[in-house]
Amino acid sequence: MYRHAETLLRLMVLTLLWPLCVAAAPAPVVLVPLEGAIGPATADFVRHALKQASQDKAQLVVLRIDTPGGLDTSMRQIIKDILSSPVPVAVYVAPGGARAASAGTFILYAAHFAAMAPGTNLGAASPVAIGTPSGGGAAKDKAEKGQPATDPTDTLMRKATHDAAAYIRSLAQMRGRNAEWGERAVREAVSLPAEEALKIGVIDLVAADLPDLLKQLDGKPSLQTAGAPVIEVAMDWRTRVLAVITNPSVAYLLILLGVYALVFEFTNPGLVLPGVVGAIAILLALYAFHLLPVNYAGLALMLLGIAFMIGEAFLPAFGSLGVGGLIAFVLGSIMLIEGDIPGFSIPYGLIGGVAAASAGFLIFVVGMLLRQRRNPVVSGREQMIGARGEAMEDFSGEGWARVRGESWRVRASGAVRRGERLRVTGMDGLVLNVVPDNREWR
Repeated sequence: MYRHAETLLRLMVLTLLWPLCVAAAPAPVVLVPLEGAIGPATADFVRHALKQASQDKAQLVVLRIDTPGGLDTSMRQIIKDILSSPVPVAVYVAPGGARAASAGTFILYAAHFAAMAPGTNLGAASPVAIGTPSGGGAAKDKAEKGQPATDPTDTLMRKATHDAAAYIRSLAQMRGRNAEWGERAVREAVSLPAEEALKIGVIDLVAADLPDLLKQLDGKPSLQTAGAPVIEVAMDWRTRVLAVITNPSVAYLLILLGVYALVFEFTNPGLVLPGVVGAIAILLALYAFHLLPVNYAGLALMLLGIAFMIGEAFLPAFGSLGVGGLIAFVLGSIMLIEGDIPGFSIPYGLIGGVAAASAGFLIFVVGMLLRQRRNPVVSGREQMIGARGEAMEDFSGEGWARVRGESWRVRASGAVRRGERLRVTGMDGLVLNVVPDNREWR
């Protein structure tokens, strides 16, 4: 009886204390690493991570960034997701040596909490880094001298700069950050190290590492981050595939692979595999180009160049089509990606390598065709003209002779004796016209 009462008492105590234990366990903190150029894949990754954090009832999302910048459309998508997130987002520039340049500065300004690790920097948010064409060397020189980085005569550049300056100022006002410096980062391309950013109110705190960041954020409204479990989000396969195909170099190679594979299929009907590979490659490339800042004039020039080089292989024009196609291909490749966006350009080395390979292939194909033209015909009706043979019997008019190792019905204008050497002068159906051949055989 005593034992049953003791057990019942323990169950009652556990029942009463259980809600307190559950309440004492802090909600998790979700860590989202964002490294490299900001593009469609990273925007998709952040969106899904924020959505998952909300479903998991996380108390905070830490967006750890190290980026040179990226695409304007992807940056704005990330900012929209941060602003609409029900879970607070802390942008943390880390580890030491990392940066939040260009688009990264905008994302930091949009965060609920902005933090940096010692030895990091942010800024240089001029419009060239958010998807507009470069202003050239003069604009860069002005930026280095502390003057506005835009050219007053460039209407497009001024519009992009004013738009970006207004955008970062609105984010600063929303989060209570230094709007004047944010505007200077856009107009003058200035940068700041972590300690100075803290002094002038660009960021909220400087933290040595993630535990230090969570300790400093502990006690903020609705946050109990000290000692909270940290869940790091890794890229899923879908995001990894998107990151690969939206790499400009990969998209560039996909379009080339697709075109050449389809040409191979058209010239060798029935193989099927090259056609399937080519169709898939072109569709993937078109999807990637839809997400990238593509100059479609450059894409058209590149495809025109490929068409000219293929035309040279099938309709030899003594190199004129091939050389013109090669020039159009190189120019189109250089123009393909607009602007000087960090991480979103096609290396000149890759363009040169592909152009050299195409030129080499073109020279090889044209050379083969020219040699083929000079070679004698070795099959068909034409190859029989001039062939020599030997009479297999005595005949007058028509008889049999051995020509090129085969027995043929032959016709001669006079009498022919067995073993006499003959030369073919024509062909009438399956009957060869022959005349005596007095030359020595080799």
